[in-house]
Amino acid sequence: MIIDSHCHLDKLNTSHYPDGLDGLICAAQADGISQMLCIGVDTDQFEPMMSQIKDYDFIHASAGLHPLSVKSLDNFGLLEQQAKHPKVVAVGETGLDYFYEKDNATLQKQSFTAHLQLSKRLRKPIIVHTRDANEDTVMLLKSQCDLSVGGVIHCFTEDWAMAKACLDLGFYISISGIITFNSASALREVVKKIPINRLLVETDSPYLTPAPHRGKQNEPKYVRLVAQYVADLKGVSLEELAHITSSNFTDLFLTPR
Repeated sequence: MIIDSHCHLDKLNTSHYPDGLDGLICAAQADGISQMLCIGVDTDQFEPMMSQIKDYDFIHASAGLHPLSVKSLDNFGLLEQQAKHPKVVAVGETGLDYFYEKDNATLQKQSFTAHLQLSKRLRKPIIVHTRDANEDTVMLLKSQCDLSVGGVIHCFTEDWAMAKACLDLGFYISISGIITFNSASALREVVKKIPINRLLVETDSPYLTPAPHRGKQNEPKYVRLVAQYVADLKGVSLEELAHITSSNFTDLFLTPR
């Protein structure tokens, strides 16, 4: 069974399923997806997200402020309360995105630091978004993260030097549908080097739909395509890749620290 380690179920259009979200989840289960981690990106959206997934015991949640959602740290007290919810297994997603908003780098770093400190206090792993910010991301992980709690670099698209720096800190690396894109040849070479016992797979749905479904909305069921692609790169069966990445997910998110 495969685990979608990063999805945004509350942002999916489920109108093409007669049973709405339940139909979408059943479709994922029919494709062998056993668990999902639904990611929080904004304090205002947390409660509506939780109301949608509360009845599914195999769907976990995180609580965080996406770096592109950070406008101030005024609502961080609320975020801390949300992160204490028993269904929440991780803090984030958080991190740094200098590709879209480098002008507010200072605020992003303050927010990332606050998330890392919250992760340390609650002993819940951190989910990291990083884009064009490798140096600052690694610097803050080294200085602020409790490495005994750890975390994951989600939707990894960076180079081997960044991958190795994060692996050396004990982090997991999660691979999305980008791995199937024609433009991702460099990423494929990086994934070949990453130890399989440090890998997770994800959809980041509704975004980043893998081939051959590009142009359509992404869904958790498509994480099977990501897993198969990674398995082929690593020279293992889909079953082995699914078993190892599911074990990695359990070790990171579901094992008490």
